[in-house]
Amino acid sequence: MRNTDLIKEISITGMERLRIGNAQDEEAKTGVTVLLFDGGATVGVDISGGGPASRETPLTSPVTADNPINAIVFSGGSAYGLAASDGVMRYLEEHGIGYDTGFAKVPLVCQSCIYDLGLGRPDIRPDAKMGYAACMDAERRRPGEETGQIAALPGLSGSIGAGTGATVGKLCGMERSTKTGLGVCAFSLGELKIAAIVVLNALGDIFDSESGQKIAGLRAADGEGFSDTCEELYRLTQRMDLFTGNTTIGAIATNGKFSKAELTKIASMTRNAYARCIRPVGTLADGDTIYAASVGDVPADINVTGMLAAEVMAEAIRRAASCTRNFDSSCVQTR
Repeated sequence: MRNTDLIKEISITGMERLRIGNAQDEEAKTGVTVLLFDGGATVGVDISGGGPASRETPLTSPVTADNPINAIVFSGGSAYGLAASDGVMRYLEEHGIGYDTGFAKVPLVCQSCIYDLGLGRPDIRPDAKMGYAACMDAERRRPGEETGQIAALPGLSGSIGAGTGATVGKLCGMERSTKTGLGVCAFSLGELKIAAIVVLNALGDIFDSESGQKIAGLRAADGEGFSDTCEELYRLTQRMDLFTGNTTIGAIATNGKFSKAELTKIASMTRNAYARCIRPVGTLADGDTIYAASVGDVPADINVTGMLAAEVMAEAIRRAASCTRNFDSSCVQTR
């Protein structure tokens, strides 16, 4: 994050009307991260990857009904993981949350998934039970009515939740990739607050947006340092069978008041963080997606918000890459 006296880091738990929860299966190396919006959120989306696994993203379109979104779900499991939203729906229904149709309240839940079947157990994927468990984790992070404090719980960044099976630098096979995870960051600019949540699971290499230093990605064949994914890609132009197993999914949440059309623009501006930090990015083998959610009514400029959103997302990506470690070969699936 660029040094400035105007921008201050805050705890993401200080973002009103937003709660985050995680659930995971450590053996299977997969999991779920849920963003619950107390009171609902206005949401836009930017999809730059060619292969997104998603649910209900049309709800974020400016040409659809302007109904508040109750939750955004991130998961592993590729399209199989979309089942996690069933558990989130059940949790919300139990709490009387959803769009009132007159006969029942129907929760409005969007979801995006990463492909993590090459790590851990491909036959175990996020399901309704795991989605519900992630909601319960978010419930435990609710501030107490009397103290306003949140109980000490495990951190939100790392190899947890939907980031449990996240990896980067997979062009030459999983054995040369690097473990990444879930990254979370939040900043304030005056009354404006912006939080970023990202699951870093890219085909490409990861760079620090400020220093330009490579911090994760395709490892060299001898295990010493990194190779260059773009350079390798130029060499392997006829070997697209290796071009699989990716997607970086993220969300921006702000207390700034914006319409769905404005949030769609903010989401597209946030994509600058992907371009600064991930190379290559947005390929047909990726499902790269960014949601932007408004959970407040603070007057804010769309240009300033979009610019800061990209900065916060870049920092979240850096944190998602900070849990890098080489794989235990027993976790890698072979064909």
